[in-house]
Amino acid sequence: MSDVTKPGANAERKPVLPGSVLFACNLNTVRSSMAEAILKKLHGHRIYVDSAGVAPAEEPDPFTAEVLREEGFTPSASGPKGFDDLDETSFDLIVALTPEARAKAEVLTRSSATDVEYWEVEDPLAAPTGGNRDRRLAAYRELRNTLRRYIEARFGRAGAATG
Repeated sequence: MSDVTKPGANAERKPVLPGSVLFACNLNTVRSSMAEAILKKLHGHRIYVDSAGVAPAEEPDPFTAEVLREEGFTPSASGPKGFDDLDETSFDLIVALTPEARAKAEVLTRSSATDVEYWEVEDPLAAPTGGNRDRRLAAYRELRNTLRRYIEARFGRAGAATG
């Protein structure tokens, strides 16, 4: 499956949890690393979760870590990584958060049973903040909240009975 997916589109069904999920974006500093931290906290005891970037950045994004910690999520200690840096390479589901990551995931999964979903989410780095810290944090918080809603819609809420 590679169409744009609206998480929770089939909300009347109980979500079936995959055994492993990879979130992918361009740099693995904002969107995919944020989604990884959220899903790990909500279902990390039941799902193996990781993230990667098409062209990973050198350093983690400090705004990502700040807005994750505000809500009790733990940012990855490993820092940005690419597809070639992953310890695990077989996933039940890859959630691509950028068109570039979607293309990479589709190439990597051509001969596997891995599902690919594309979630269209805003890039907080593209939001016009004028260098203002408060406006930039607001854009990151909006992304965090959007990803949490998508994750809860797709995988269920923490503690909820799931398949």
